[in-house]
Amino acid sequence: MTILDKIMETKRQEITAYENSYPKTERYPDKPKLIDTLRKSRGVISEIKRASPSKGAIRMEVDVVEQARQYEGAGAAAISVLTDEQYFKGSIEDLKKVARAVSVPVLCKDFMVSEIQIERAQAAGATIILLIVAALKDEELERLFRYADSLGLEILVEVHDAVELEKAVALGAKLIGVNNRNLKTFEVSLERTAELAEKFAFDSGSVLISESGMNDTADAHKAYELGAQGVLVGEALMRSENPAAWIRQATGQEAAQ
Repeated sequence: MTILDKIMETKRQEITAYENSYPKTERYPDKPKLIDTLRKSRGVISEIKRASPSKGAIRMEVDVVEQARQYEGAGAAAISVLTDEQYFKGSIEDLKKVARAVSVPVLCKDFMVSEIQIERAQAAGATIILLIVAALKDEELERLFRYADSLGLEILVEVHDAVELEKAVALGAKLIGVNNRNLKTFEVSLERTAELAEKFAFDSGSVLISESGMNDTADAHKAYELGAQGVLVGEALMRSENPAAWIRQATGQEAAQ
């Protein structure tokens, strides 16, 4: 059983304990569409990530509101919040706190298998959800995509190879993320973005987002050169002493020191 298989099995068990509905009773600051932001300029989707299965603890004690505000102040295109508890040590409360504190789009970064999770994410202030093609059957992928779209959410569809890219395009996905990390082995290579960029229809109105493997701003620049309009960065920002400067350097707002 791969790491992804274990995570998805846990998710399917977790959702049985969730309530059937999550009414959106709390108001959050209005947020623009990520697709609109990335069509105008390259951007960094800046992630709050306490831990991961491959690296263990990264920064467990992070003040998520302060971190999110640093990201926003530096011009982050969106903020991604890990909400998985068992493997990434995040929480839905982290998402709520961030959504209350910022006015940029907020991504609920989790392993979606049910409409209940999508409702829960939106009620917690998410404006974007993640769907991982490798983790879902074709019927599940399409059903969850259509449901999230019907709620007015943006959907980041994550792919790992050419076959999955075709599925994302067939769905009509506007935000397509190439995960440079193999979710079965957790090995990382920016060559994954290079390979799929060659097959990407950049004139389709969709944008390519390169995810994982951004160890420094040079990696982000390489992803942009390959055709990515956005990069999703977690660990590098969480370990950085100055995440705001990292974002500015990645987007060309200031020269690297």
